[in-house]
Amino acid sequence: MRMVWQDRSTKSLKWGEFVQAGRVIQLRQGGDIKGFPKLDTEHHELVQMERIDNQLVVGVRDDEKGELLSGWVAIDLGVEEMPHGDHSDYNYAGPPSIRASVLDKKQGNPAHLYVYDKEFYVANDALNGFTVIRPSAISGPQEGRKGTFHRGGGGHITMAAVGHKVVYSTWIQEKGRVDVSRLDKSGEESLAYSFTLPSGGLHGATANSGRIFLAPSDGIYWVDADLELKQNKDTVVQNHLSLGKVKEGERPLRTGSFTNHRNWVLFNTGDGESSALCLVDASAKKPEVVSVPIKVADGLSLTPPEIISAASGKHYAFLFQDRREGEVKEQLTIVDLDPNGDRNFSDATVAKTLPVGGSKVEGHYGHHTIAFDDDRRWGVMTNPADGDLWLIWLPELKVVGKFKVGGTPTKITVIGGEADKH
Repeated sequence: MRMVWQDRSTKSLKWGEFVQAGRVIQLRQGGDIKGFPKLDTEHHELVQMERIDNQLVVGVRDDEKGELLSGWVAIDLGVEEMPHGDHSDYNYAGPPSIRASVLDKKQGNPAHLYVYDKEFYVANDALNGFTVIRPSAISGPQEGRKGTFHRGGGGHITMAAVGHKVVYSTWIQEKGRVDVSRLDKSGEESLAYSFTLPSGGLHGATANSGRIFLAPSDGIYWVDADLELKQNKDTVVQNHLSLGKVKEGERPLRTGSFTNHRNWVLFNTGDGESSALCLVDASAKKPEVVSVPIKVADGLSLTPPEIISAASGKHYAFLFQDRREGEVKEQLTIVDLDPNGDRNFSDATVAKTLPVGGSKVEGHYGHHTIAFDDDRRWGVMTNPADGDLWLIWLPELKVVGKFKVGGTPTKITVIGGEADKH
């Protein structure tokens, strides 16, 4: 399998491969991705990155409100999938290469990047809008590789898109404001209408099962996706799901992001004794919150869940417990989402907690992350403070290798699996 990871110390993308010779697994490092733009190590950040098939897009942000250089870079990962009925083989045709790069002073300093319906959505925070990037355009003529801009959202934008038709985008400064944009129009004409939630601080949005889920400062809200744009600010039916309150001070619990898995929306909430993984069946007639308490020591806090349907048939959520303060040992908590195998996650429970290496958290950056191979047998996690990658064997939820890569590896993407199974 091939990995691409962000090195925060150099603000670059690096790549490598795990290869197996007999029973020995080796890491073959490829170094920097050739042609990746040279960024300012002091003023730039690599933000979210997402993959669709063989294409990877990573966001670039600066600390000058986009006045330095910001935007996104698209990478061809160089791995071809060859389906064979009940499995796939993978051809590692060549090293990763740059397909498109849109970095200038007009990209609005993106922080968030999403994938919905096999399309990339990049938030243009300072422009109060977002860019839709289609993989076919990235692979096409050079003049078409810039994406399409749409009005919607503002400030630190989070987004939820449905059916290539509508996008719900949030505002973090304007209390509870959500914009609804149409994708059959671009620019200013794409904004259809806005509505307002009772609580502000919006930071988190997703779409699942024809519904939109939003994360303000109090619990979560969901609304039915208005695909035909028949609603307006006064007719949108808002549904609130409480996450409870913190014991001390009675502050409402909230979340900051969502992860989708099938018809379930998953997210973390709380800290200390209130820490939990929460799940919502988005397809239910009346969605409710299922909470899985997670024991988290003082000084640690949960990261958003990463989900895998392992080749064994098990469904797992991986949540790191990263250090905020103190010297307490950091952990990886693994939740079995479906212990009895009935496809209903309401009985989810903690399966295992493992000690991990060090994070290097500064604001939104420097967290542990994990990604999984396409054969769904392995997980690869980063330890930013230690400069290494750990390899996890999913059938046993066991760390089977630790590999030094140097620098500060943070976000990671994995693609491919066995090259030949015949």
